[in-house]
Amino acid sequence: MNPRYTTDFPSLRDRVSPEEWETRVALAACYRLVDRLGMTDMIYNHITARIPGPEDHLLINLYGLLYKEITASSLVRIDLDGNIVSKQDTDYGINRSGYVIHGCIHRARPDVKCIIHTHTRAGIAISAMDCGLLPISQTASRFHGHIGYHDFEGPAIDLAEQERLVRDLGPHNAMVLRNHGLLTCGASVPQALNLMYQLESSCRAQVDAMAGGKELKLPSDEVLQRAAHLYQPGTRRPYGELEWHALLRWLAAEPGGYPPYDS
Repeated sequence: MNPRYTTDFPSLRDRVSPEEWETRVALAACYRLVDRLGMTDMIYNHITARIPGPEDHLLINLYGLLYKEITASSLVRIDLDGNIVSKQDTDYGINRSGYVIHGCIHRARPDVKCIIHTHTRAGIAISAMDCGLLPISQTASRFHGHIGYHDFEGPAIDLAEQERLVRDLGPHNAMVLRNHGLLTCGASVPQALNLMYQLESSCRAQVDAMAGGKELKLPSDEVLQRAAHLYQPGTRRPYGELEWHALLRWLAAEPGGYPPYDS
């Protein structure tokens, strides 16, 4: 194998700030968890995290690594325009679609610290349905009135699409990219991951229910509004935090055959 395409990178732990390293470790864990949860698409898609500090820089994956290969030290530091600020000495670069989709949302939404984009089987299936995501389950009810939709414009490489992506997401933390896939964001890596897991679960349940060929039962709008409110940040508990620590224990207990994510 070409040594310029290695996945074994020297640690950056002593070369970046403690805040950046903490963000790198959390983001690398998120990539590994998305793989374990069955939401990857080979080397494609992206998860980004904002690095604390005045520069407004992001971390993103090298284009060519599987999610289960990503480590804290392999992540690339970029600005909001997709310019590489720093990365390891490798022939791997970054995927333009990553910052076309992610960069504009990070710029428009300072509250967003992490964005996850997926191309899952169930997510793509729902994205191709006129009805979109239906609130037919408790899990899906959290998205009632709290999800955006963005029409397909082809592969996301055109900067002109960024304005429409931001507009269609609006104040929400979840969006269906029509005929494309899913996107979630959050005030932390754990929150964004929790939301994506719930959105993916909702899509899978809907595909299964519709495959049954029977008429679907929807709760009343009053019930759905109350349920959706109870899932919003700050209403009951910070969704994602308890789950995050449990998921990290799961990740640590199952060796993946690759360097640890926090290396």
